[in-house]
Amino acid sequence: MTKWLRSGRRRDICFLLAGAEDGELRGQQLKSELESHYEDRIEPKSFYGSVSALVDAGFVEKRTAGLHDVYALTESGKQRTREHFAWVRTCLEANSSR
Repeated sequence: MTKWLRSGRRRDICFLLAGAEDGELRGQQLKSELESHYEDRIEPKSFYGSVSALVDAGFVEKRTAGLHDVYALTESGKQRTREHFAWVRTCLEANSSR
């Protein structure tokens, strides 16, 4: 498992991007969806630090559209997210058969 998977927030960001209708989300939209899921406010510095770490690791790409930063998973990010999803599904299925 790569280091990025050890952070729940980073995993959740990747899952939100994987499920985005167009495969991408604006930064504020991504932050709002994450806060809604956590039912708590996330400090911008902390949120954008997590996103920047994903960009630096090559799992998320960032582009600018007008005034907004837009984020999407890279192919590597999609692969890692699918692998993690498969692992979680396997764990849940193993627990349900006990």
